[in-house]
Amino acid sequence: MSCASKKDIHYLQNIDADVTQKVNYQSSTIQPNDILKITVESVVPEAASPYNRGVNQRMVPQNLQLLQLDGYLVSLNSTIDFPVLGKISVANKTTIQLAQHLKDRLETEGHLTEANINVRLMNAKFTILGEVNQPGTYNFTEQNITLLQALGYAGDLTINGTREDILLTREVDGIRKVTHIDLTNSDFMNSEYYFIKPNDMIVVNQNDPRVKQAGFISNAGTVLTIASLALSVTILLTR
Repeated sequence: MSCASKKDIHYLQNIDADVTQKVNYQSSTIQPNDILKITVESVVPEAASPYNRGVNQRMVPQNLQLLQLDGYLVSLNSTIDFPVLGKISVANKTTIQLAQHLKDRLETEGHLTEANINVRLMNAKFTILGEVNQPGTYNFTEQNITLLQALGYAGDLTINGTREDILLTREVDGIRKVTHIDLTNSDFMNSEYYFIKPNDMIVVNQNDPRVKQAGFISNAGTVLTIASLALSVTILLTR
């Protein structure tokens, strides 16, 4: 089996450490099956209480699953059923835009005065499969995490993972996009795939030496057993 070179292993090989670049953060739009935690506050706390459901705001929740159960599940039609206001469309809205929309309606329709709305996505997750040390599905609470951070969640690629062809599948607004990313080249840092989005699927394929190795018998004991069996058969046939 051939040996791997630095060119096969090192990340971001063409990056210039002396160049400063602006980071363009991304805000993901709300998608069907997202779970939203919506907190409403007002100058009169009692007036805001009907809009807050689930866990008492003064209590510390036990875990993320409890918060998710108390959240708003976005329907397949991209709507939520909000108290008093009824069905609200969240299509093409970020969490910040939804918070502003709710604030505007609650104030202009005379429900609350000086409302303060906070919307958080409670089930943001991504999945990594293939040649990483800890494949699986991971939750995250940050507004933005990069592809490299996501790979860090999974314990980085194994030595057998191909760095030149990371497969990323993304579904947004009912449209599936598939792209191939070369981690040895820094160009992806300026693309829309530098930051991952909730529900992204990342697949790290095996490199060529690993694939070739899978087609051969690598255990010496197995080789000797097969050789001994073949010799015995040959002796029996030639008698």
